[in-house]
This record gives sequence, C-alpha cells and structure tokens, in this order.
Amino acid sequence: METVIWLEDVGRENIGDVGGKNASLGEMINGLSGSNIKIPGGFATTAQTYWRFIDFNDLREPIRSLLEAWESGRETLGQAGAAIRALILQGVWPADIEAELISAYRNLSERLGVDTASVAVRSSATAEDLPAASFAGQQESYLNIVGEQALVDACRRCYASLFTDRAISYRQANGFDQMKVALSIGIQQMVRSDLGSAGVMFSIETETGFDKVAVINASWGLGEYVVKGTIDPDEYRVFKPLLGDPGLVPIIEKRRGSKERKLVYGDGAAPTQGVSTGQEERAQLVLSDEEIVRLARWAIAIEAHYGCPMDIEWAKDGQSQEIWLVQARPETVQSRAATNLLLTYRINSKGRALAKGLAIGNAIAAAPVCLIERAGDFNSFVDGAVLVATTTDPDWVPLMKRASAIVTDHGGRTSHAAIVSRELGVPAIVGVGNATQLLRPGETVTVCCAEGDEGTIYEGRADFAAEQTILSDIPETRTKVMLNLADPQAASRWWRLPADGIGLARMEFVISNSIQIHPMALVHFDDLRNQAAREMISDLTRGYADKTDYFVDRLSAGLARLAAVAFPKPIIIRMSDFKTNEYAGLCGGAQFEPEEENPMIGFRGASRYHSSRYRDGFVLECRAIRRLRERMGFANVALMIPFCRSPQEAEKVLDTMAENGLKRGNGLEIYVMCEIPSNVILAAEFARYFDGFSIGSNDLTQLTLGIDRDAEELSTVFDEQNPAVKWMIRRLIVEAKTAGAKVGLCGQAPSDHPEFAAFLVDCGIDSISVTPDSFVAVKRAVAAAEAKQV
Repeated sequence: METVIWLEDVGRENIGDVGGKNASLGEMINGLSGSNIKIPGGFATTAQTYWRFIDFNDLREPIRSLLEAWESGRETLGQAGAAIRALILQGVWPADIEAELISAYRNLSERLGVDTASVAVRSSATAEDLPAASFAGQQESYLNIVGEQALVDACRRCYASLFTDRAISYRQANGFDQMKVALSIGIQQMVRSDLGSAGVMFSIETETGFDKVAVINASWGLGEYVVKGTIDPDEYRVFKPLLGDPGLVPIIEKRRGSKERKLVYGDGAAPTQGVSTGQEERAQLVLSDEEIVRLARWAIAIEAHYGCPMDIEWAKDGQSQEIWLVQARPETVQSRAATNLLLTYRINSKGRALAKGLAIGNAIAAAPVCLIERAGDFNSFVDGAVLVATTTDPDWVPLMKRASAIVTDHGGRTSHAAIVSRELGVPAIVGVGNATQLLRPGETVTVCCAEGDEGTIYEGRADFAAEQTILSDIPETRTKVMLNLADPQAASRWWRLPADGIGLARMEFVISNSIQIHPMALVHFDDLRNQAAREMISDLTRGYADKTDYFVDRLSAGLARLAAVAFPKPIIIRMSDFKTNEYAGLCGGAQFEPEEENPMIGFRGASRYHSSRYRDGFVLECRAIRRLRERMGFANVALMIPFCRSPQEAEKVLDTMAENGLKRGNGLEIYVMCEIPSNVILAAEFARYFDGFSIGSNDLTQLTLGIDRDAEELSTVFDEQNPAVKWMIRRLIVEAKTAGAKVGLCGQAPSDHPEFAAFLVDCGIDSISVTPDSFVAVKRAVAAAEAKQV
C-alpha cells in the first residue's frame, strides 16, 4: 500500500486515492503541461494512509460511536466533533508512514534546491471538489510549514479537520456516509505570494451563469483572506470569446477593492500573520492588464480540459513575479442550473436604502435582522431571519442554512459567504463595510440582489415578485425583437433571453453612474472653480496621470459589459443624450452648462457634439468607442446619434466623428434617432448620412403633439397611439425602406400596448427594442401579428 504519491503521478481518476483537490492538481500538471500554465509540484498521502493512521490508533469504533451519539441526540454536534478531533490529535504515526512523509519532504526540498522547503499542507477529502458538491473550506489548510516535525504535526491536524463541525454537517446534508470518507493530504511547494498577490477566478459569471465571462478576484499577500472573505478584493471581468486574438484586451471590468489587510509569513511564533496594507497598495490594482488576460486564458484552457465551468485559485510569487495555479475544482452552482428556465425578481416599491454591497445571486428576501458577532452566539439566531455578520467561515454553514438572506461587512464574490450562499440558493450582500453597525437587530429589512452587481438593503418589507419564463416557449419572429439596456451591472441577468441584440444602449446611464464626472470638468480640471468638485474628481481619478483617461477607461468598460451580452449580435449605442440640467448635475458640470427654460428641446443631442461648449467632451466619448471596438474587440458595436435636427447638423457630427477615428463604413454602422418631425419630413435626406433610423416614440410623440412628456397636467393626452404619431411612424418606415435604410423603434409603447406592436409589424418595421421585463410579452405579440399577416 502506497503511503505517498507524487502529484505528477495522479489524475482525475484518482479521487478515491488522493481526494478531489490533489487529483485535480495532478490532472492539471499532466493535462496542461504544454500550455505554459504553472502548477506548484509536490506529493500527496493516500486515502489508505489515512485509514492506516485511524486503525493504528484504534479510532474507527470511537469515531463511529461519537457520530451515532450526535445523530441520536445524546451529544451535540460541537461535543461530538471536538471529541473526535481530540482523539485524532492524540494519535501517533506508524513509524513507516512518518519515515516516508519525511523522506518525500526531503526529496521535495532537494527538487526545489533548498535545505527545508516551505510547503502548503492542504486537506483533500475523497468526497470533495465534486461536480455536484464543492465542500468549499470544509477541511483545513496550513501555509508556510517549514521543517520535518512541523510537517508531520500539520498532517495530523489535517486529519483532525475532517471532523470539524462544518464538515460533519455538510457531509450529512449531502448524503455522504461519514465513515466512508477518507482524507488525503497534499504537500505542495509554497508560492511566495506573501510577497506578491493571490486570489480566485471562475470561468463563468458566478451570479448569472453568463458563460462568456471569466471573473477574477485579487488581493495582496496569501490567498486565504480572499477565500475566507476577510478583505474586499479587486474584481476583474474578461470576455472570453475575444481572447483568441492576441492583439485584443477584452477586460470589461476592473473594480478596485479596499484590500485593507493581507496575510503574510509569520515571524516564527506562527506560520502566518495578518498585517495592514499601505495606502499605495490599497490604491493600486493588484494585477496588470497582461496578467488579467493571461489568467483568463488559463481559465479557458482549464475549462476546456475539464469540460465544465471551473473555480480556480492562483498565486503570484513576489520574488520571481511568476503566476501559479494552486487549485481547481468544478463550479457547482451555475453549471447545474436549469438552462431552459429564467427566474427573475422584480421589486415594485421599496423603503429607504440603508446599505449597499456586492450582490450574490439575483433573488430578494425580507425578514428581521439577526446580528451574530461570533460563533458562540448561534443559539440566539432566529430561523428565517437575515443573518448579519462581520464575515463568515465554514463553521457558520449550519447557521447560514437557517437564514433567509445573508449580509456581511467584508468579502468579495469568491469569499466563503458568497460561495455558500450560492450553493444554498440564499441571497447575500457581501462587502458592505459597516452593515453590523448600520442594521439594527429586530428591524425588518429587504435584501435585494435583483438590481445588478450592487445589492441594496432597504428599510422595511418591500413589495416584490418573482417570475419564471420557460425560454423554449418563446416564439421565433421575422421581426427582430431587441433589448433596451442601460445598466452594465444588471445587463448579464438577461443573457439567456433569445433577443436579437441590443437596440438601445444608453451611454448617459454609464456616465452618470460609473463615471459621475462631467467630461469637460476632466478636460479643464485645472480651471475648475468649485473646490468640492476638484476634491471629488481627484479622489475618483486616483491612479490616472491624465484625468481624461479615467473617463475613457470607465466608459469603454461599462459599454463593454453591455456589448458582451449581445455579442456577436449587434448593439446600438446611443451617444450621450443628457439635457443641460442633467449634465449640470454631474460633478463639476454646472460650470460648463447653460441654464435653459426648456432643456427638453434645448442644447441636447447632436447640436452639442460639434459645439465648442462640448466638442472636447464628445471627443472623449469617441475615444471610448474606439477603445471598445479596436482594443477590446467589440466589432458588433454600432452607434446612434440622438436629437439630430437637420441633415446639415448630421454632416457636422459625422465629420467630427471621422476626425476622431469613427468613420462610417468598413464595419461601423451609424444610425440616427427619429424623434423630431424633421427626421420624418426629411427622411430621404437623413438616409444619405446614416445606415438606419431608430424611432424614439416618446420624444416623437412630444414634438408631434406639442406636449412636454413630463407635464403631469397633460399626461392623459400624451398618447403614442395618437393617429398623428402613428402617421409619422408609418411615413418614416415607408421613406426608410424606399431609401434602403434600416428602421426600428426603441420606445415604450410596444411594451405597454400589444396592439401597438401589431401596428409596427403591419408597417413593415425591421426591429422593435424593448425593456427586458416586457421582452416575452412583446415577442408573443409580434409573433401573433406576423401569424395574422400570413
């Protein structure tokens, strides 16, 4: 019977011998050797070695008896687990096993060219890292173990960790026989990430199951703080389909985490210790673009090798600057989700926002707050409450199962709280920062994870609803039905909808939410008179030598997240369409905007783009689009010009765009919004400048009927189905078809009125773009209208 096996001698088929974690390491070492992916070497004890240790110390029957005492209620889980662990820690090694462990350790040290290697001692159970159950964090790992005696002691502690309370309860919940699960121990070369960085990545988006995106979390120091959710890490998203082109950098999000602490090697008394990070470390992104892309490419290779989405741990050595993969396991939540069912939550009315953090899952729950400060307080938890804690670790799993929602101060998307919440199907908001201080025990709150990447805790019990859609029941149509989207953080919730692309992506939403700064305030930062605005801009743009790069970087990334959902289908991005009062509300904006009596029909849309008042700001928009198409690779992006009053204005705008690298043609289509009567009357002339029209029915109704669409007194006569408005729409479609231009509509009317969708089909419109929540109803209305035509 083998005591130890070198990792290069095992593969996926050896889970029964060396457990899921070690089998996966061997699989990567052997199966990915030609892909330049670096895996630290080492060896593993076998499952038989565990049973020999157990039998040498006559522990089978005592362990079985203690487990039976727990299951019958004679002992608590805590009492039974503590007693089993004590028995194992008191056990002694058979002499031959201890000798082989020490011999293999010496051999590893020789391979690494050192006297005594620093190693990671990791637990690897035979029921672990399986496609249907991750067992995340159930057993212990010990880092920076140096010396022979320290090694054999750490291995004994690994065996004992097979019977932590969390591991016992997890196995019971997943139907595993407690006495048939063995433990292998992986002894692996330690990567000096204490001097560098480490983290976790998924080859699938963890909240939505969007399979075209890899998500990477990163922080300074050893990776345990990321895994356990002790800190708030950086988060990066990469669009996988464009990684095949070495000239592209399809990073669609870079979010800087606070990273206030890091785990490093200890000073001798303990192998590791936590220390505070410096201001420079907190302000920096952990990984460069090249490193982010390299990791994402590795994720693709591993996913392809295993044939399923993967959860991967990585570490960067601070001495050699090399990146290593130290673990890989199948992702166990989104990969098992029903692909034909779309479950969405909608919040109708809500109370005051109390706190925000990262949304885990996409559900909503409302219940009283129950604040738990430490593991010993579990008896005070009320079943069905919202669990609020500083952070969680695997010991908290039995409690987490009793919660309707979970909120933590610390942690990222790959933290323990996030991983377990997904497995349990419980909504969670992590990384809030101060939830334990803001939320009062006993008060009823609503935990909402249905509004995008950011989750919100609302005061009181909100009015919300859940809706199920069977995707195979959605009919196909000749008329394209597309989506109106604005929020990049929420866009990937809709990736499963069989839409024909995105017919309207609102740039101004990205500017107001992700950038928050008036572009001219960045161009003319040195001339800003508002001191508060200067300070806010300095804070937001920290790390950017040129403040305009902040605008280009953030805008291109936000739009990329929208483009990724549509890819390779088209996405039509409307250039900014703020009114002057809305622009003035951006940081630093008041200095650059005129005051207007009626901004709705004032200095907006196309007229701004070639004006000296805003031209430099429009140049930044063009730079962001060029980056989106050329550096990131989203050639599916088309552009749309809003509120273009005349063909002469169209010519000026197109000239300005061409001067900034966005010349119509060669794969770039440019559309114009049809929202002014002149767009209909002069449709044939406008068609000379643009590839197509998109009817904005709200503004077209406003300007056809002479009604301010925001006027409450006239709201009852504001009607997109007014005969005059419908005449305008039909006329525009006829003129566009005659000129060979495409024509669509992106207003609200088809969402509200199925008969209006039928009218558009009857007119011969090419596409209709609607909000995601009305997509299915409009698709069915269009299908019915097309059937009547036949």
